[in-house]
Formats: sequence, structure tokens, C-alpha cells
Amino acid sequence: VVDKMGVDQAAFVSLGGVAPLAKHPVQDAICRGRVGSVTSANRRTLPPAKLLRPSSRAGECSMKAAASGDDDKVVVKEYFNNTGFERWNRIYSEDGSVNSVQLDIRTGHNQTVEKILEWVDEDQTAAMSQTFCDAGCGVGSLSIPLTERGAIVTASDISDAMVKEARERANAVLGEKAGNVTFTSSDLEEIAGSYDTVCCIDVMIHYPDEKMKEMLAHLSSVAKSRMIVTFAPYTLLLGALKSFGSLFPGPSKATRAYLHREDVVVACLQELDWTVKRTDFIQSKFYFSKIIEVTR
Repeated sequence: VVDKMGVDQAAFVSLGGVAPLAKHPVQDAICRGRVGSVTSANRRTLPPAKLLRPSSRAGECSMKAAASGDDDKVVVKEYFNNTGFERWNRIYSEDGSVNSVQLDIRTGHNQTVEKILEWVDEDQTAAMSQTFCDAGCGVGSLSIPLTERGAIVTASDISDAMVKEARERANAVLGEKAGNVTFTSSDLEEIAGSYDTVCCIDVMIHYPDEKMKEMLAHLSSVAKSRMIVTFAPYTLLLGALKSFGSLFPGPSKATRAYLHREDVVVACLQELDWTVKRTDFIQSKFYFSKIIEVTR
């Protein structure tokens, strides 16, 4: 079915997660290799599934991941500088050469960006030329409209290819305002400076709970008054669907995907002296994203 749909294994975002690389019931298998039928003969040869379960204790980000967060960073950087860039650049554009699943992902991602911009428009922080940090900016889907609204934006991504594309898009549409946004290639935990608002959209999906907490702590250290983050929410159903995918063998061809419990994420932010102001949930057929805005 997947091959007939022509859906790239890394372009699945579905019941198990959020763009850019959340898990479909069979996506984990697709990311590890082509999905074949699971017969009674080959089922016995499948390796034990490595289930990624978040901690049940609020305030603790202690998921035991299949690999360290640093390993995940290496995988993410390599992927989004190569085949991942080509795939997601098409999704995060108006390119018509996408299939129905990729189009649905694009729609969900755009709705997340639109919701965040709606919040920013309500308090007029961009119009007042406040400073924004867009950590994990991708191709500039959020950075560019923030700059259009008057914000002073510092944007970074672990992928050189993504940053190059974002810079080209900004120069093409922003005109004189292009000077108000800076794009750099950087590890999220290397971001320096101080910003009125720090945004981190569709990044935590790539990292386990303990790494997520480290990232939130660093972002908190450079945020003055507000943070807006998104993550793939964990539920029993979505966790079970993701675990099902790990039953299929084959080498990984994309990044890992991690679901996070909302109470764990909120507890991490509260430990960093943030207060939840509002939340929202974006859902389409193949894209699920929890948005949290915190202030102090």
C-alpha cells in the first residue's frame, strides 16, 4: 500500500506524532526499511521491539532512549542536510509535486504556524519590534512571517541546507526587512543571546525526554518573557501505534521519533519557572502537534 501511494518513508506524519518526522502505525517500519508482509514464518525471526516509553513521574524527563541525545543530533543533522532536506523542502513549500499524505502534513504544519502567529498578533509583540529566537527554524516557515510583522528575528537550524534555503526565501519575500532576520547553522544548545520570545517548533520529536529537558533548559536561559514550543503528544493509543512499527526489521533510513507526555513537558517548564499561558492542539490525518505557550 505504501509503495503504491508513493509516500516517502520520511514523509509520514500520522497517528503517532507530529511533523516533521512523527510515526504512522507503520511509519517506524518504513523508516527502517521497506514494509513487507509479516507472516507467521518471518514473525518468529523479528528482533525484540525497543519500545520508547516516557516516564510516568511528573517533573522527570527520564525516557530511556535507544541511543543518546548526541547520537540523535548526528542523525538529524546528516538526514536534514541530505535526503531529508529534499523531502521536507518540498513539503514546506507551495510545490505541487507532493502526494496526498505530504499535502496533509503541509496543511497541519501550516496550521501550527498560523496558530502561533495568531497568538503573536494578539499581543502585538512582533509589531512592537520585539526580539524572537526561532530555534530549529527549518526553511523559515515561522521566521519569515514574524519578520514581516516587524519582529527582529534570530533563526538557527542544525542543518546547513535548511538555513541556506531559509535565507534565500527570506531575501526573496522580505525586501528591506530581510535585514531584520539572521539565519545561522547552529546546534540548539549553542544558541546565545537574550530574546523576548523563544520559539521551538517541530524539533522535540527528534529527541528523547532527557534530551528534551536539556534543550528546554538552554532555551529557557536565553528567553526573557515567553517560550512557545511544540511536541508530539504521547497517549496510550499513539504510543501503541508507534511501538507496533518497531516490530519491523531493517536499517533506519530516517531519524527516530519520540512522543512526549504533556504532563512531563509542562512539569519540565514549571521547574524552569515558567507558567503555562495557553495551549492548543493541531490535528490532521497525518499530523498531530501540541503547542504550549509559557510566560514569566
